[in-house]
Amino acid sequence: MADNEHFRDSIGTINEEGKRAWVFPKKPAGRFYEYRKYVSYVLLVFLFGAPFIKINGNQFLMFNVLERRFNIFSYPFWPQDFHLFVISMIAGVIFVALFTVAFGRIFCGWMCPQTIFMEMVFRRIEYWIDGDRGAQMRLDRQPWDGNKIRKRVLKWSIFFLISFLIANVFLAYLISSDTLIRYITEGPVNHLSTLASLLIFTGVFYFVFAWFREQVCIIACPYGRLQGVLLDNKSVVVAYDHKRGEAEKGRKKFRKGEDREALGYGDCIDCFQCVHVCPTGIDIRNGTQLECVNCTACMDACDEIMEKVNLPKGLIRYASEDNIEKKAKFSFTPRMMGYSAVLVVLIGVLVGMLFLRNDLEATILRLPGQLYERKEGNIISNVYTFKLINKTTRDVEDVSFKLLSHPGKIEVVTHRNFEVPAEQLTEGTLFIEINTGDLETDKDKLSIGVFSGETLLETATTRFLGPRNYY
Repeated sequence: MADNEHFRDSIGTINEEGKRAWVFPKKPAGRFYEYRKYVSYVLLVFLFGAPFIKINGNQFLMFNVLERRFNIFSYPFWPQDFHLFVISMIAGVIFVALFTVAFGRIFCGWMCPQTIFMEMVFRRIEYWIDGDRGAQMRLDRQPWDGNKIRKRVLKWSIFFLISFLIANVFLAYLISSDTLIRYITEGPVNHLSTLASLLIFTGVFYFVFAWFREQVCIIACPYGRLQGVLLDNKSVVVAYDHKRGEAEKGRKKFRKGEDREALGYGDCIDCFQCVHVCPTGIDIRNGTQLECVNCTACMDACDEIMEKVNLPKGLIRYASEDNIEKKAKFSFTPRMMGYSAVLVVLIGVLVGMLFLRNDLEATILRLPGQLYERKEGNIISNVYTFKLINKTTRDVEDVSFKLLSHPGKIEVVTHRNFEVPAEQLTEGTLFIEINTGDLETDKDKLSIGVFSGETLLETATTRFLGPRNYY
């Protein structure tokens, strides 16, 4: 390991003057990079296609924050299902924690949208236009002549168009793909506020991928700092085998024909290829750092060099600290067992609640500030408001209310039987009338059935206010 610990007190993308140190990573190549490309292409297809896929009429993924409506894997969640959404989010956090304890920041390198777009879309376009690391550095130092202006304008224009496309897809997740397509067909002039929001999103994405870049992972994303809490010596991460790389006398430049083992030098030939290829500008030989996103670029670069100098591959590899120090194999630790147990319980609770969840949800509340009313024949009447939410993609017809807990009748204001449109909220007012002889207290608990024809869809409860002197 390096004796100089200065890297832990500073960020590799900030120079000594406190200014941005631009990272020019070398174009990666190797088997892990090829695997990452396949994974990225699948995830990109999913990311762009998910808001336009429908199952049973429901958008596959939708996060309509404004209307507080969410579709997760085509399963709709309404504000009344907030507890289910919270449980699913907590389960997601526990899963990420479990995955991090076991395999470090592998999510960031392989599945994070920021990394996928940056490394597999924008960076590849940059390699195509500006060239590899050396060409990019020369172009950056080059004066603003015709060649540089042409390349910059072309690159920035393509970046803007892709950012605009991403913003449209992002908007489809927020307002639904049907709404987005309708806005497009009706023309932007008729939806200027939406167009303004779209341009703001475009600007944000362009800023992130054209300028802010790896700073998102280093500065903005809290996941790197979360590693310090979750990782231990048994976590499998992208790691440099310092035992093999340093040996007794440390690193040494390669010389053909010399016996490095006999001289006491490690297998690391100090070529700096792992540093040059790193998208966050760190030296993996310094150990695990919050900037490392486990992208495996350094693994491919090191394996290529080891192959050229006839040394074993795997000097940088997926390994735990215990594996490097003690040759210990991966094991399921008590921490992982604890996280797994919590995750199983949360998933069990979530699945159970999902099965108990009704497609039509009813809320019936007494009208605030209203007392009961006496009628002829010892009848007590209370007025209520009701809200019915249809969580399905089909209309619920012939809806009516019936008292299940007490004899009496329910009168709905303005209509008796009605319908609740698909994915809509229906509100109204109703009166409940009960004979005083059928009441037990001054605040009886009522059970009210919501029917579609003769089919019971939902049961709601409320309180019925009556006089104190009838019992």
